[in-house]
Amino acid sequence: MFSLSNSLSLLRAPLALVFLIESPILRMMAILLAMITDSIDGYLARRSKTTSRFGAVLDPAMDKFFVFFALGVLFMEGKVEIWEALMMVSRDFALCLFGLYLSLSGLWQTYQFRSIRWGKITTALQFFVLVWITIGHSIPGYLYYSFVVFALLGLYELFQFKKLSSQA
Repeated sequence: MFSLSNSLSLLRAPLALVFLIESPILRMMAILLAMITDSIDGYLARRSKTTSRFGAVLDPAMDKFFVFFALGVLFMEGKVEIWEALMMVSRDFALCLFGLYLSLSGLWQTYQFRSIRWGKITTALQFFVLVWITIGHSIPGYLYYSFVVFALLGLYELFQFKKLSSQA
C-alpha cells in the first residue's frame, strides 16, 4: 500500500545516494531530511489511519538502508573503521536473530510488528554519529560500544513484547 507515510519512508533510499557526493553540506542535508522523514512518517500513518504491516517493515528497512549505505561510503573513504561500523549496526544483527527466531518458531505470520524504544534510540544515535563524522569530528570508542548495549536491550524488549502478545 503506497501512502504519504510510505512515500516518505522510501525517500530515504535516494537520500542515502547523496553520500556518493563528497560534500559535507549535501550529506548533512541528506541526514537531516532522513531524520525528518523518519520522525514524521509514522505519525502521518497513524493520523491518517493508513498504518500497515508493509509500512511497519518499510520504515525501519529504509532507516537501515540509509545508515548502511552512508556507513559503507564513509568506510570506503577511511572515515570509519570496520569495527566502528559493525558496532553501529549490531542492533541490526540482533533484529536478524529475532527474525530468525520468529521464522523457526512459526511466529512470523502472527507477530505484530511495531517499533521499539531501543530501536528508536539506536536510530537517533546512528544519525547523530553520521552527522558528527560528516562534519569531521571523531567519535569516542565508548559511544560505539553503546550500540551493542542498545542492541541487547532491544533484543530483550522484543522478546518481552513477544511474551506479552502471546499471553493476550
